[in-house]
Amino acid sequence: MVKIFPIIFILLWSSAFITTKPIVDNSDPFAALAFRFFFVAIGFYLFSVFSKLSIFIKKKNLIESLISGILFHGFYLGGVFYSISIGMPTGIAALIVTLQPILTNILCGPILGEKVSLRQWGGIFLGFIGAVLVLGWDLGSKIPVLGLISTIIALIAITFSTIWQKKISLNLPLPVSNLYQAIGGCLFHFLMVIFFSEPYINFSKVFLVAMSHQIFLVSFGAFTILMFLIKKNSASKTVSVFFLIPSTSALMAWLFLNESLTHLDLIGFLITTIGVYIATRGK
Repeated sequence: MVKIFPIIFILLWSSAFITTKPIVDNSDPFAALAFRFFFVAIGFYLFSVFSKLSIFIKKKNLIESLISGILFHGFYLGGVFYSISIGMPTGIAALIVTLQPILTNILCGPILGEKVSLRQWGGIFLGFIGAVLVLGWDLGSKIPVLGLISTIIALIAITFSTIWQKKISLNLPLPVSNLYQAIGGCLFHFLMVIFFSEPYINFSKVFLVAMSHQIFLVSFGAFTILMFLIKKNSASKTVSVFFLIPSTSALMAWLFLNESLTHLDLIGFLITTIGVYIATRGK
């Protein structure tokens, strides 16, 4: 069962890109994320209680989990949602964030002491090339400056949150850690709404369906699997699967949204799959 976790993660995480646009079209991005992680926190609280896990933890562990949540749920998701909401082309935003495995592999050596082999670097390079083929290199698009800045912040945040989570992953049971990460994310976005934006949410049917999908399948499903993979594997190998997300999202958009799928997309998917296989198998 554990061996198929990366596949399940890719499918669930990729599906989030399909439901992000309907959410930001019907709400302030920070209000939507505060709403999302309020219910995610309740869910992990109930799961922890029913599983008889202690939610009373040391101050050190509390601060560590809150920092992880602020980085991942706050700066990363907030940056991506905000950039798309102000007109950042989704493809370019995804392309920038796709640099995360490269940045993580550069930093995990000096920070975590992980050794990345030449074979793994070859796989990472192929993965990135495949992602570029799928997403395109549409630099002619009009890119809002704030959107670019927020996407770069999101890239830095998800990189450091992955490395940070690897350092603290053994300190708490996963549901308890996820609970306090969700609280950190909720508090971050709540403060963003109070000081920098407006608490606007249009509770339309489209919003509720998209939000339900992101709460249950993405936050409870994909994120929990990601934390498990980071805990069990090296950070460098774990993040390599992110290269498959653009290709999988394109396939899902073709299946469910009737979007076009080109030969270049399929070639990119094949190259990325080979790259991820090499990166995750290499020593």
